[in-house]
Amino acid sequence: MSAVKNVMKNTYRNMEIDEFLRSELKDAGYGGVEIQKTPVGARITVFVTRPGLVIGRKGTGIKDLMAKIEQKFGFPNPQISVLEVTNPELNPNIMCNRIAQLIERGTAFRRASMWALNTIMSQGALGVEVTISGKLRTERAHFEKHTVGVVPKSGDVAGKIVQTGVSSVLTKMGLMGIQLRIASKAELPQEFQMVEGGAQAAQQPAQEPAAERGAEGEAVAAQTGAETNGQA
Repeated sequence: MSAVKNVMKNTYRNMEIDEFLRSELKDAGYGGVEIQKTPVGARITVFVTRPGLVIGRKGTGIKDLMAKIEQKFGFPNPQISVLEVTNPELNPNIMCNRIAQLIERGTAFRRASMWALNTIMSQGALGVEVTISGKLRTERAHFEKHTVGVVPKSGDVAGKIVQTGVSSVLTKMGLMGIQLRIASKAELPQEFQMVEGGAQAAQQPAQEPAAERGAEGEAVAAQTGAETNGQA
């Protein structure tokens, strides 16, 4: 039971760190975090679109971030590394935060959703689904879903190629939740695989018996001719 409690405690703490970094690194284009425990301490890898804002001048920004994480979450000797996201348009966390920023600046939620759909699909995604819920137009809360392309909902394929990002934004009407699901075409498993030389390998077994039969036929013909000459 203690092992289960430790797993639940670590999972909850990782979620808190994710929310903390999402608010702290919002301007740097926060795209996710990976946390690994090491014998020396904790290794935290942060994915952003603008690493310079996180590191700061002479590393002052990342030092302050390490101090805050160590004080707030009790991580002993946290080591933070910052990596740049090569293709931010296919990262659901980054695009979800961009939608939230557009809505926070006054852009209509439908226009922000359409912009995100067109931007992600232009980068070669297999499909995109944006779900926005909350008090969108009236005092009664509801949700709207916009989908482009193919987004698998279940099965092994959905677990491999679909990534989900969640964000929220506070508006005058109330809290609005945003969920973004991106199906990556690059992660799609291949249905078949071409093997070079496959056709030649398939034809060789059929040609070898024919050659053997040709050699046996010549031997039989030579033997028959020798017997005929002897009888003559």
